[in-house]
This record gives sequence, C-alpha cells and structure tokens, in this order.
Amino acid sequence: MQRVALFFFLFIIPLYSQSITVELDKNWRFRQTGKNDWHPAEVPGCVHTDLLDNKLIGDPFFRTNEKELQWIDKTDWEYETSFNADFTLPHKYALLEFKGLDTYTDIFLNDEKILSTDNMFREWKIDCKDKLKPGINKLRIVFHSPIKRDLPKLEKLGYALPAVNDFSEIGGLGDKKVSVFARKAPYHYGWDWGPRFVTTGIWRPVFLKTWNNAVIEDIQIIQNSLSNEIAALTLFLDINSDLDDYFNLYVKTKDEEYVNKRISLRKGLNKITSAIIIKDPKLWWPNGLGEQNLYSFETSLNFNNALVDKKKTNYGLRTIQVVQDDDGIGRSFYLKVNGNPVFMKGANYIPSDNFLNRVDSSDYEKIISSAAEANMNMIRVWGGGIYENDIFYDLCDEYGILVWQDFMFACSMYPGDENFLENVKHEAIDNVKRLRNHPSIALWCGNNENEDAWAYWRWKDKYTEKQQEEIYKTHKEIFYNIIPAAVKEYDGTRFYWPSSPSSDFGAASKKESGDLHYWGVWHGKEPFEEFQNNVGRFVSEYGLQSFPGLKTVKSYTVPEDWDIESEVMTSHQRSGYGNLRIRDYLEMYYNSPKDFETFLYSSQVLQAYGIKQAIEAHRRSKPYCWGSLYWQLDDCWPAASWSGMDYFKQWKALHYIAKKAYEPVIVSPVQKKNEVHIYFVSDLLNSIQSELKITIMDFNGREIFKTSSQINAPANSSMVIKKISLKDILHKGNENKMLLKAELINDQFEAKNIFYFSRPKYLALEKPNLKLDVEPSGDGFELKLISDKLAKDVCLSTDEEGFFSDNYFDLMPGEEVKVYFKTSKKIEDLKRKIKIITLFDSY
Repeated sequence: MQRVALFFFLFIIPLYSQSITVELDKNWRFRQTGKNDWHPAEVPGCVHTDLLDNKLIGDPFFRTNEKELQWIDKTDWEYETSFNADFTLPHKYALLEFKGLDTYTDIFLNDEKILSTDNMFREWKIDCKDKLKPGINKLRIVFHSPIKRDLPKLEKLGYALPAVNDFSEIGGLGDKKVSVFARKAPYHYGWDWGPRFVTTGIWRPVFLKTWNNAVIEDIQIIQNSLSNEIAALTLFLDINSDLDDYFNLYVKTKDEEYVNKRISLRKGLNKITSAIIIKDPKLWWPNGLGEQNLYSFETSLNFNNALVDKKKTNYGLRTIQVVQDDDGIGRSFYLKVNGNPVFMKGANYIPSDNFLNRVDSSDYEKIISSAAEANMNMIRVWGGGIYENDIFYDLCDEYGILVWQDFMFACSMYPGDENFLENVKHEAIDNVKRLRNHPSIALWCGNNENEDAWAYWRWKDKYTEKQQEEIYKTHKEIFYNIIPAAVKEYDGTRFYWPSSPSSDFGAASKKESGDLHYWGVWHGKEPFEEFQNNVGRFVSEYGLQSFPGLKTVKSYTVPEDWDIESEVMTSHQRSGYGNLRIRDYLEMYYNSPKDFETFLYSSQVLQAYGIKQAIEAHRRSKPYCWGSLYWQLDDCWPAASWSGMDYFKQWKALHYIAKKAYEPVIVSPVQKKNEVHIYFVSDLLNSIQSELKITIMDFNGREIFKTSSQINAPANSSMVIKKISLKDILHKGNENKMLLKAELINDQFEAKNIFYFSRPKYLALEKPNLKLDVEPSGDGFELKLISDKLAKDVCLSTDEEGFFSDNYFDLMPGEEVKVYFKTSKKIEDLKRKIKIITLFDSY
C-alpha cells in the first residue's frame, strides 16, 4: 500500500505543476430578480434565448413579436451555477476569467461580492483562491438593466448625444437614446437593418483557472523582417511567476524547434523576449493571390523538467502597408500586401444574429467560406457590432480574408466623463491584444461615420457652441488619443485610421482622398449610373436593398402578411421608406412584378444589377480606386436589408453576382457616350495573354456582329481593350432585342460578361423554352439547362436542403449551362422539385 501511495504521489506532482483551466458551462439557471422561479440557462447565452428556450416568450423574430418583448431590457436578471473546486486545492492561485459579460453586473462567489463589470467588450479576471472552498461553490451574477443604469446618465448630462440608429421609441423610451452610455453592441438598440433587442447575459465563456509556479499570461509575435530567405521574428511573453528561479522555455512547430533556452524569472510579472528565425519562409497571401500559410507555434514553459504552462499561437508571415501618397488628384489609399498593391474586394460584416450565442462554428464557417468562394479578400468588421469571436479571425486567417477592423463606435457621439474614457481605454487594450497575432487583421479603424456625421450630417448644428466644444473634444480624445495610443503600444505594426469614411485625421470624407461611403444610390435615390461618377480612392460602403426569398419570408410571416406594405413586412424593414424605395427602383429599371413572390425575386435581381455596376465601376478605375466593400455581407434577423446573404446564410442574387464581379480577371463593357468600352481588369500579379471575343446577337441567338483579337494585358491593371461605336451596331437591329457578349479566354481562365443596350424594363423578352436535365453527381446533383432563346436572370429554387453553385444567371440561346446542387440529403426525383423562374415570368 505504501508503494502504491508513493507512486500515486509521484505521479500527481507534475500534474499539479501545470496550469489547469476548466470552463464553467454546466448547471446554470436564471431568474428575473425578485422572483422565486428559477429556469435552466445556457452559458454562453443571453436572457432572450433562455426565455425562448423555456417557452416563456414567443419567437422574437416572428411577425411583430419584437414590440411585445421590450420589457426584458428594463428588468434585472440573475444567473447562478454550482461547481466543484477541489481540483484547485493543490494550486496556489485560482482565477475566475469572464470572457464576455453583457453588460452591467455584480458577481458573487459563495454569496460574497467579488467583482462588478460595465463593458460587454472587455475580459474580466479576478483572483478567487481565498474565496473558494472545498467541494461545491456557488457563482451568481446579477445583470442590471442597461436602460435603468443609463437613463440617469442622460439626465445628468443635460442634453442628448447623437445616436441616429437608437430605436428608443420602439423600446418605449420616447426620444431618450441611451445606447451611447453603455459599452455594449450598438446594434442591440436597433439599426436601419435590424431590430431592437437590448440583451443581457453571459455571452462568452467563463473559466476557472488554477496554477502554480508560473503561468503564461500573453504572447505577442512581431515580424521584424521578411525576405525570400529568412523571416526574423521576436516573441514577447508576459509570464507571471510565483518564484525567483530558472525555467525552461520552448517554442516549436510540428516540424521544427525554434527556441530552447533557460530563462530567469522573478516573482511577479516578467517581460520575456526571444528571437525566432525561420528559413525559407512560406508567405501568407490574401485569397486569390497565393496560399494562406500559417505557422502554428506551441510555446511551453517547464520547471524542474515538468510542464508548467503552454499556449498555441497561429501566425502568418506577410507584410501589409497602407499607402497614402499625394498624386496631384488627392491622396491615395490602398494596401500593399507582400510588396504588391492589392485591390480589396469584399463587403461589410455585421453580427449574424441579434442573439450572439446562436452563431455557432458552422455559421462562421458558412459566412467566411462564402466570402472566399465569392472571390472576396477583405471583410470590414463594422463598428456597430462586436469585436468578433476568435473563430471568426481564425477562419479569416485560413481563407485569406483580410479584416478591416473597426472599434465598436458607430453613428454616434459619446460622453466624456473619466469613467467612460478609462473604460474605452481598457476595451481597446483587451481587443488589440487578443487580435494582434492574426495575419488577417489589416488595419484598425476608430469608428463608423462619426467624423462625417459631425461635419456633413449637420449634427453639430443642434448644439450650443459650448456643447459643440465638449462633444468634439471627447471625440478627439477617444479617436485621436486613447485608441491610437492603445494600437501603437500593444500592436505597433498596423495602420490606424480614425474614422470611416475619412480623408485623413480630422478631415471628413471626399472622393479624392481616403475612403468613401457613397449613398447617393439608395438614400439619395440617384440612378445606378451614378456609381460610375462617384468612385473614391477606396469605397468602403455603398449598397442597395432587397428582400430575402419566399422561404425565408415564411419564417417570420403568415400568408396574410404577404404584401410589402403590410404591418409585418413593414416591421421587418428598418430603413423607414425601404420597402417603397425598393419599389421605386424597380419601377426605374424593371417591369412591375405580378405578385408577392415575384416581387421578392425581382428585388434581388434589382439589387444584384445595381451593385454589379458599382463593383465594375470601382474595378475599372484602378489604380485611382483600390477597394470596393459593399454594404452588407450578412443579416442579423430575417428581413429586407442590404445583405447578399440572408439570415439563414442563403445566397441572394447579389452574392452570386458578386462572385462573378470579383473574379481575379474580368471583362467589363460599359457605355460611354456613343461607344461601348470593353475593359480588361486583372488582379493577378503576372501579365497574361488571352483571346478577346465579342459577339452581338439578338435574343434568339442570331449573330449580328462578331470579332476576336489577341490581348496582352499587364499585371494588376485595368485598361480599355476595345471600343465599339453604337451607331455601327444599333442600325443592324432593335436595341431592345440585342445583347453584347464579351469573353476573355486563355488556358487558365475564362471571363465573360453580358452588356444590354437598354434598361431591363425595355428589353423585349419572350418566354423561353427551358430544358432541364438532372443527374446524381458526387455529393449532389448536376443540373444541365438549355434554352431556345434568352432566359434572363434564371433563378433555381427548391424546398430541399442544398446549395446551387450558380444562380440568377443569364442563359444564352442554345448554350448549355451546368449547375451543381450540393446536398447532404438523399433526394428522390429532384428534377420535379426544382422551380425555375426567369425575368420574363415575373411580370
């Protein structure tokens, strides 16, 4: 028995030397403060989804349920759990780590208050070793109503601060907009594409961490130099030690050990640096330009030959530079990646649910893989949402999607009291430190539209001169001092931009410099052709709305709601006039849809038609313009919005068309006065030769004009490769019955585009005779379509679960198109279950 006991003792000593982290995600329950009824809770989670899971409320997104649920944010809530802490007993230190609490809390351990929090975006740690007891311990978190907490702050300030998307009226507050006082996701208070659900809850994990001897608190990797032969890195470690002693530090990947050395630690926080030299480095490239090579470093700390702590860090080797050069027109604004100017193609990203715990790893995978599949290389994480979860940035690293990272400030001005500013400082530090090792992070941006709004939206006109000074002084303190100081100290490797859009520090936006948000189309009701006349150096916002498909609309309506002016359809439209604005644009460009379903379809076709013109205008303007990020990639609830993917991650027409408009090489015809100019646009880093084929035909396939030529195009360029006089063409036929097909063909790719001589509403379409064949293929089905005449904007749909590789395309007469339908389901007789609609069928 003594030998066994001794063996056991010797076996567990090394284990006790290691840090141990346990997630506290079990046995949670919640209640409304002051009531006795406790209910099961999910952690991570939020009160709205816990109420829904316990059938205490109806679906918040269904019909007009939102209005009935505004009481939730004016109520205090309590969460509690019990856990066994015996595993902490052999350790000297124990920490509770809260990765995300939304937002105002008091935290109790075994009925003793240990911490209060006031920022959704910060991580909170508290030493709890002396508060834990053997056996079962109780953790309780009281969440205070953000509305009740912040209304007194508004009253104390004495005047309202701008917060144009705070839907306080829906929340029953009248014109009392309190969102600016809380450091929580701004869109929770409403936005012009989303509902008002001011959540509370434990939205990120809670951990109990114990350690002896030493623990690795933080790791930063900085790339000092990079060449084809060598990458020189410095590893910066924050190590908290309980000993004045020597430890062994190891850094390795699966293929090679880079650090193996003895280090001296003093009791307390130690700053340790170590050099890493990588020979023959493999670079990380944005999507479309190369591989996304990642080095997975494992950093471990040993004491007396026993593992103390270890962490893994993925890192990509690349250089990124934001270039702003005076060029006689204004100042450029573009990104150089690995020494090459790169045109940024992508979209703005919002959180994919109002209830953040419902966005799981498969949702993130769908979002980022869909962006990559659509040939995007950048996503802007917009400043009215959240600093996203780690998996989001991990996936961007893996798929080659660069991230324009806003700090979480949008369309508002903010209070300037000391507590608020200090809170912002720690928020910035927490998130810069958390995200700085990701190769996908391209730049930091202070806020969304605050600078422009103050200068151009006439915000300041509502205030006295003294109030203007107070408000803008706070603005400058946050975005020109606190946040850039945090970026410089805790990252120091990336560009900081104070506001989007902006021409420079303290300068509101203009087309000739910086980045541009162009909203003349949509908010200004300007025609789509104005996209060509409003190209900036980097267009970081522009957009057009559409409805989701009928399948998605059914998820929040009943048939009696199927009218764009019904109460329910209006309640799921947050851009005020939005539904009627879609109709106005349809009347401008398309024939009136014949019914509700075709209205939904036509709205998507319209959206894609407009945004395609914008994307191609931006890309044709290279090297004047170097970025095109449309608004928006995704949705946070099922509704009409500017998104290219709906709430259920289904691709709308826009995403399919963006995939083609963002291809590495495109051919882009555009009418300029009395000519059609054919542009060649390439993002490739090498010159290419290809054959240009131009065919003008009528809608029955009769060729009217045809020509071909060899094109030698330089790398990374845009150029006119052909001009065609309209008078030489249009006299040969009816312009409403003709189209121009442009094709670029070589061994590596085929780029094609269709140009129509009239707006879609004037096209003399005839009903096409479509033939569809369906055959099983791989993990789905291959669909073959052919038509006797032009079938415009062909939309395939089915109630079966799956994904169409292409959709909303123009099918040329006599040409066969193959579409792959990917599905994990076994489907019988899919052909009969596929519905096809074309533009002709919509009116």
